[in-house]
Amino acid sequence: MRIPKSNINSVDSAPTSGTTRREFLRSAAWTAATLPAFVPSSVFGSGAPSNRLNVALIGCGSQGQRLLASMLRMNINPVAVCDVDVRQTARVKHELKLIRSRVYTDYRRLLQRERRLDAVVIATPDHWHMHLCRAAIEEEKHVYCEKPLAHAVGEARLLRDLARQSKVVTQMGNQGSASDVFRRSVEIISGGAIGQVRDVHAYIPGGKFPRGIDHPQGAPGAPLGLNWDFWVGPAPAQPYQPHLHPFEWRGWYDFGSGQLGDFGCHSFNLPMRALQLTYPERIEVSGTGFGKESYFVSGQVRMMFPARPNFAPVTLNWYDDVNPPTGIFKEVIEFYGNVPSGVLLIGENGSIFTSPHNTECILRLTSDKKFVPVLQHEGVKHISSGLPRVRSHQDEWVNACRGVGQTYSHFESGGHLTEVIQAGVLALRLGRSIDWDGVRMHVPDLPAADSLIRPTYRTRYVA
Repeated sequence: MRIPKSNINSVDSAPTSGTTRREFLRSAAWTAATLPAFVPSSVFGSGAPSNRLNVALIGCGSQGQRLLASMLRMNINPVAVCDVDVRQTARVKHELKLIRSRVYTDYRRLLQRERRLDAVVIATPDHWHMHLCRAAIEEEKHVYCEKPLAHAVGEARLLRDLARQSKVVTQMGNQGSASDVFRRSVEIISGGAIGQVRDVHAYIPGGKFPRGIDHPQGAPGAPLGLNWDFWVGPAPAQPYQPHLHPFEWRGWYDFGSGQLGDFGCHSFNLPMRALQLTYPERIEVSGTGFGKESYFVSGQVRMMFPARPNFAPVTLNWYDDVNPPTGIFKEVIEFYGNVPSGVLLIGENGSIFTSPHNTECILRLTSDKKFVPVLQHEGVKHISSGLPRVRSHQDEWVNACRGVGQTYSHFESGGHLTEVIQAGVLALRLGRSIDWDGVRMHVPDLPAADSLIRPTYRTRYVA
């Protein structure tokens, strides 16, 4: 199948390298939404032609190295690594002993030259996610991309549309989606064990990056081996800042989405799936440190979701480096002995609490004296297990690429989750509460939001 090339907004017409399978949806980049669904494996094709999957890593920081290391257990063939910082590619090659893997500093050349490539793993800063995923999908390569799937609401919608019309296998990297306790919690909530849920509370302290400040002035030159302008890529051009690479970029809106972008795709995963949440109708923000180039200092985000068939309206509360109201986490604190970070879903007949990465879940029914680990709770044994269990998030993707099974956090599901997260980040960037039309990706009576929903890019390095 030949896929027409997708459209992006451009502020830089510098030429880029062409490829052989490019005709993708330039005229339909920002199309209308369809509600999230669990997509059958037939949509994603039959996987690689041989059992030895040829994989390339794009983004060779610590997370990329961890992802590739986990996939090497599955007998993949790591044909190439790519990063604009040659120090990172050198480290990955050395640490993982990738003797035969070819090294690229330009992902476009990788996609052009590696004609036997089956799949790519993307672990770059957030502002590159959509562009790299789009380029890979247009080349009909399977894609695993770290969360959040995109850096803006419109980007997430674009990737949902592209993936839906392709036959590639996709997976967004919110790894807790694969845990047994997460999938069991989805089954328990969907099975009605805790009744209607109207309130969800997510408490996530910290975030090791700058908050509530603007970029410092007078930065020195980039270190040898780092192509800084390529690293900035589609974002606004700016001088090298040593605090940005390799980690603190997450706190700056040009490149990341702060704590909400970092943990939202983990923390909101369970309520979004189990409660079949669509789009919030209103997003309220409060706190300090708004109006800067970096993420706000601290405060609260409240998302109001409407009722769905068989489900009550839900308010999702996000506490960012501030404590939740006294008493909400009382029984959770009694179980752990302190105030844990994580997400609490409060139902009519009980509550479920999950750790930030969804790797530990506990359940308390109204008849219980205390919380009990989900997998040990006798009161929900009668609820059937309908979701598949897998060894790991990465294994699930590799197997699906080989035509075995399907992914659970594919771009339709992960993209919808990312849209909701980025709508919250949008309100934080605007520094005000907003009404939100999720289907149209629109803030009524606020044209200033449009450029953040559908950004304009430099295209010098964009395929």
